[in-house]
Amino acid sequence: MWAFLAILAAVALLASAGESPAVDIPLPPVNLGDTSFQDAIAFPGWLVEETFSYYHANQFNDYQGHDRPGSNRLTIMSAVTHVAWISNFRLLGGFYGAEILVPLAVLDFKTEFGPKDRDHGLGDISVSPFFIQWPEHELFGLPFFQRIDFLFKLPTGDYSSHSAVNVGSNVYSFNPYYAVTLVPTPRLEFSSRLYYLWNSENDDPFFRLRANNSQPGQAIHVNAAASYEIFKDFRAGVAGYALQQITDDKVDGNDQVHSKERVFGIGPGFKYKLDTWLLYLNSYYETGAENRPEGVKVVFRISKIF
Repeated sequence: MWAFLAILAAVALLASAGESPAVDIPLPPVNLGDTSFQDAIAFPGWLVEETFSYYHANQFNDYQGHDRPGSNRLTIMSAVTHVAWISNFRLLGGFYGAEILVPLAVLDFKTEFGPKDRDHGLGDISVSPFFIQWPEHELFGLPFFQRIDFLFKLPTGDYSSHSAVNVGSNVYSFNPYYAVTLVPTPRLEFSSRLYYLWNSENDDPFFRLRANNSQPGQAIHVNAAASYEIFKDFRAGVAGYALQQITDDKVDGNDQVHSKERVFGIGPGFKYKLDTWLLYLNSYYETGAENRPEGVKVVFRISKIF
């Protein structure tokens, strides 16, 4: 879920170049397309999975969605280790669970209007001490699964206010979500995961801001997917994501106009089940980006259920 670990550097340098009417404080990395098919279907037990993602962008959009001139590039390769546990303890009709996600990343950032830089290492760890997974119910007579998760992001990643690229964001984030899967037929399913994002202040912002603190705005983002079982245990379908920042960034407590981020992504994918192993592959093509890069993303996820 850490696809955009270099956005901090990218947008800060865009702002410092004087091409935007406001200083943009980038959002920390979030789950954009890292989860897809049959998302809300889960049962008591353990899940261990590894998510590998590759992101590449040659386009950096301003607050109006226009491509900034020049030869600019952002490449991110990441691996996220995810461990989740669902107990048999019942709460509000569902099963109590907890999880942790630990990211590693390699970043390569290059623009014509700022320095070239690279970074690698541990990113910001996400933990959820509390989520509820509900068993199968019916909605309009159709099988229906749902989950609510209270996810927190911790500033554990490497960060320096004097570095052009960082794998850490240096903020605490609250990123809860609600996931749902509807099964109209035994072969067809629709899934969605809706997030809210709140971020704390960064008390050591990028030095070019010449500020005491900064704070990324609040945002909502959603993953959506539909898949069809073509043959036993093999599904193919389409998945997408959208992100919309809903409040302005702040610098020293002052709102920054034209600082909201937006992006959409969509593409094909498949899921294959082999006994207790699950394999996912998704690719996404972005459009409509504002105040952030616009590129392509590939996600490969392998899961083991115990």
